[in-house]
Amino acid sequence: MSLKKKPKAVIVGGSIAGVSCAHTLVLTGWNVLVVEKSCAPPTGSQTGAGLGLDPLSLRLIQSWIQDPELLHQTTLPFTIDQNDAIDGEKKVKWTLTRDEELNCRAGHWGDLHALLYNALPPNLFLWGHRFLSFSISSDKSSVIVKASSHETNEVIEIIGDLLIAADGCLSSIRQSFVPDHKLRYSGYCAWRGVLDFAGNENSETIIGIRKEYPELGKCLYFGLGSGTHTVLYELPNRRLNWIWYVHQPEPDLKPNSMTMKASSDMIQSMHKEAEKMWLPEFVRVIRETKEPFINAIYDSDPLEKIYWDNVVLVGDAAHPTTPHALRSTNMSVLDAAVLGQCLKKWGAEDLQFALEGYQSIRLPVVRKQVLHARRMGRIKQGLVLPDRQLSNPETANPEECHELQQKLMPFFTDVPSILL
Repeated sequence: MSLKKKPKAVIVGGSIAGVSCAHTLVLTGWNVLVVEKSCAPPTGSQTGAGLGLDPLSLRLIQSWIQDPELLHQTTLPFTIDQNDAIDGEKKVKWTLTRDEELNCRAGHWGDLHALLYNALPPNLFLWGHRFLSFSISSDKSSVIVKASSHETNEVIEIIGDLLIAADGCLSSIRQSFVPDHKLRYSGYCAWRGVLDFAGNENSETIIGIRKEYPELGKCLYFGLGSGTHTVLYELPNRRLNWIWYVHQPEPDLKPNSMTMKASSDMIQSMHKEAEKMWLPEFVRVIRETKEPFINAIYDSDPLEKIYWDNVVLVGDAAHPTTPHALRSTNMSVLDAAVLGQCLKKWGAEDLQFALEGYQSIRLPVVRKQVLHARRMGRIKQGLVLPDRQLSNPETANPEECHELQQKLMPFFTDVPSILL
């Protein structure tokens, strides 16, 4: 009796979406190869910044890693979602809305990636290889992926039953199916930084920020100014994550990048602007942060399809989104979980049913979530919306304030039935 050959998936992109798919496909009994352009796994917490994980993502990740306690050790609670109005001239703040049942946790991209990557079987990653192209066999039964080695420029071919595009919001695989689909620049960028205050817990800066924001360590703080807003929360290992959204023309970014390194002149100019806009305690945190960077904020109009034959999109490749509703990471984790369960339910022999199932579960949800995150950003940045007056935190009524809460995201507590 011959053993049935295990189906093989080629995943392009080894970020959170790719590494999450590797987990769910391995659990479903597939062979997996992840093609990643970085030459080695990211080390430490130098890569990326803060993120929020919702209860469903926490549960899913805990089911994938051998020691669920590790996830608790590398995250802090996000039990409170608070939006404050900030008067930069008078240097005062007051609370617009507060939700004490957020039930999420805060983590760092680098920590989460390391946790997921280290819990995978060895040798699933092909590091230092740039994805070049793919072709689908004439009978649609297999897909051939070409990639080139950074080190030797040698081009290799990988044959799989399924190609999973986890290649981010600038996905070249998505581009090959929907060449006219464009990213939409939001009109603003984010200054981002992580202040590491290990060893400086009793400094004037940390004592000051904790006095002004006493629930750091369990609260997600939003500060709304005039046509701008900030985010502040604590990360494990004595770090503060901050974001400041600033209106500006679309920046000239390097190809395949959403972030840019800031020159010392740009940073000094940003510090001066911050002093006019925000409370001195927050400005001190910004000033003491090494290497803040600029993140251009994009999303795209929702796609009509997220699979073609035996190619499927996941994560930011499937639904580029703005970061205003803690969605990007959570969407990626849930995409991976639903895709894994659909493949388990229908099997490799009924791949089209499995991918159709995945698409029918995820598309209606991500469509609404991307558009809601876009709306949240526009409200908090004081931009025009067709059905709402321009947002002014100083004159906002209770209904307008309530609209700022994270839990109003469509499907916020929804668990797809295939995961039950």
